[in-house]
Amino acid sequence: MTIMCPDCQAELEPQNGVAHCDNCHKDIQLEARCSDCHKPLQVLKACGAVDYFCQNGHGLISKKRVEFVRVDD
Repeated sequence: MTIMCPDCQAELEPQNGVAHCDNCHKDIQLEARCSDCHKPLQVLKACGAVDYFCQNGHGLISKKRVEFVRVDD
């Protein structure tokens, strides 16, 4: 899944729940969702690591499988 800037359509890289557009100088809030059930994931942070946990029975979700969706303001 590709995250695009809503203003300039540049491709963005999600990092820690935010995608930053260098062209527009904007931060876009993102929500991590489970790739199996598409429900919001619990973000677990410890010792510099970020993990994603699905509370709907899918357990830990790999960062590669997390779907990031834009949070509408």
